[in-house]
Amino acid sequence: MTARYARFDALKIEWAAPGVLLVAFNRAERRNALDDTTHRQISEIWLEIDTDPEVRVVLVRGQGADFSAGGEPELVIDMFDDPQQRRRTMREAQRLVYNMVNCEKPIVSAMRGLVVGGGLAVGILSDISIAAKDARLMDGHVRIGLAAGDHAVLIWPLLCGLAKAKYHVMMNLPLSGEEAERIGLVSAAVDDAELDRTALDAAVTLARYPADAVQKTKYAFNSWLRSASVQFDLSHAFEEMSFQTEEVAQIVEKIRDRKTKDL
Repeated sequence: MTARYARFDALKIEWAAPGVLLVAFNRAERRNALDDTTHRQISEIWLEIDTDPEVRVVLVRGQGADFSAGGEPELVIDMFDDPQQRRRTMREAQRLVYNMVNCEKPIVSAMRGLVVGGGLAVGILSDISIAAKDARLMDGHVRIGLAAGDHAVLIWPLLCGLAKAKYHVMMNLPLSGEEAERIGLVSAAVDDAELDRTALDAAVTLARYPADAVQKTKYAFNSWLRSASVQFDLSHAFEEMSFQTEEVAQIVEKIRDRKTKDL
C-alpha cells in the first residue's frame, strides 16, 4: 500500500481490485474489537480516502471469523476513568459517522461473525451492506448502561422502521444476518461461503460505473441521513452523559472484576 495510508497501521489496507480499496479490521485474535488506536484510525481514514483519486470504491471487512466485536472492555474502562479520553473517543465516534456519510466514495461492507457496537456502525453505514446469514448483529449499548449514540438513532429507523429499531436497540436483541435482511437493516444476506465474493462483486460493479454519477447519487441518498443530524447529535450527547450514571459505574466495576480474574 502507498505511503498515503501508512499511518493507518492498525488496519489492513490493500487493493482488492482495480479502484477498489480494501479496509479491514486487523485484530482477529481479539475478534477485531476496537481499541483506542483502531477506533481513532477507522474514524479518520474516510477523510483520506475521500481525497484519493485512485479510489473509486471501498470494501470494508474484518480479518478472520468476525467483522468486529465493538469497543473492547479496556476502552470502556478508560472512557469511564478519564474524562479527556471519554471526550476524545466520543468525538471520534461522531466523526466516524459523519465522515462515512459524507465520504464521496461508495462503501461496501462484508459482515460475518460478530458485528457489534462501533463495528456495527461501520457495517450499517456502508452504502451497500452485505451480511453472512449467520452473522450476529447487535447494537450493544444499553446492555452496558449507555444510550445508543453510535449510529442507531440516525439510520435504523430509516432502514427498518421505528418500531423494529426500538425493539432491537432498546431491548438489546441480536439479529442474524438473515433476519437483518428480512427487516431491511442490511442490503443483502448470503451464505458465509459466498460473502467475500458477493461483496467484492458489488464493489467491482460500482467501480465500473461512471464515478461522478455514483458519487452524486450517494450524496443525494445520504441527504436523508444529514437531515437526521439533530436526532443523531442528541443521541450522541446522551451516550456521553451516560458515563456519569451510577448504573455505568456498577457495570464498569464488573468489567474490571472480570478482567482481574483473567490475569
